Amino acid sequence: MSNKLKIGITQGDTNGVGWEIILKIFSDIRLTELFTPVVYGSSTAAAFYQRGLKEYEPVRFNIVDSAERAQAGKVNMVECGPKEIYVSAGKPSKDGGVAAAAALHAAITDLKEGVIDALVTAPIDKEMIQSAEFPFTGHTEFLAKELDGEPLMIMTSELMRVGLATIHIPVSKVASALSKELIMQRIEQINYSMRQDFGIVRPRIAVMALNPHAGDGGLLGGEESEIIKPAIVESYEKGILAFGPFAADGFFASGQYKNYDAILAMYHDQGLAPFKTLTPNGVNFTASLCEVRTSPDHGVAYDIAGKGVANEESMRNAIYEAIDIVRRRREWEEWNENPLQHFEREKGRDISIKDLPETEHND
Repeated sequence: MSNKLKIGITQGDTNGVGWEIILKIFSDIRLTELFTPVVYGSSTAAAFYQRGLKEYEPVRFNIVDSAERAQAGKVNMVECGPKEIYVSAGKPSKDGGVAAAAALHAAITDLKEGVIDALVTAPIDKEMIQSAEFPFTGHTEFLAKELDGEPLMIMTSELMRVGLATIHIPVSKVASALSKELIMQRIEQINYSMRQDFGIVRPRIAVMALNPHAGDGGLLGGEESEIIKPAIVESYEKGILAFGPFAADGFFASGQYKNYDAILAMYHDQGLAPFKTLTPNGVNFTASLCEVRTSPDHGVAYDIAGKGVANEESMRNAIYEAIDIVRRRREWEEWNENPLQHFEREKGRDISIKDLPETEHND
């Protein structure tokens, strides 16, 4: 039991569907046989939403003052945020944003200290969470600052994986934000993540065009020939299996995405619109950081919050994906410490450096 992963889960905006999906998931206590959950949030908000889920087994939280005290076999909760909280399901409020930020700050502290093994975040309202303490446009930007990295947003499911060259910026600024260097960086990031996080040895990566019809030979824009294609060619020359640029409409409509392990879209909706249309209940994974974070692929859904009808499958998938990625990363690190030793073990014989011929280890 002590070897189970500890997965931190933040409550998200307390007026959205975050608590409903968390409570639905952990109404089945058998999940604690797979991992040790640590929920960061308000027991007051949890109790509010629990009353509306009469068809589900109530979740009995083990309240702890730190994730270090979390117990295996139980659904643990670290209380954080304001003690007095007013929940107004389905209605945006600053109270909901303050509660969401408090849970995030508490969880990221534990993640950085290694007290939890991964972080799964329930949806936030990007407008309501804005404050002097949280001046970020979303989870991804917050994690980039806290974990000191250059994150890559990847939407993942059994059907496809879509990474984004640009994330939360206005469409009017996308073209000016793109450069050959940025696209090469994203290709390298997605290539490494496919290997480290998903166990794909030689991933095939499809790169989307920016303009309609991939620019139509320059008639509809020059970014394809001037920026995107050169980035693809140079990446390929470095040994990365990158292809394109492909016109996004035909690429997704024809099913061409099935031929690739990952897709790099140029901007948010170019990647997320087809992903969410073709693959419901997907997962948002923040790659290229030293820690693992996932989330469901939907927002706060104010229109259905408090009605007990929110679908918890995406959140459940996010938890499972976080567990899988942590394990794959650890396997990756183990293999890369001494790949020859592992290769020989697979053949049925252990080997150490002293077993090698003299000419192979003189240096």
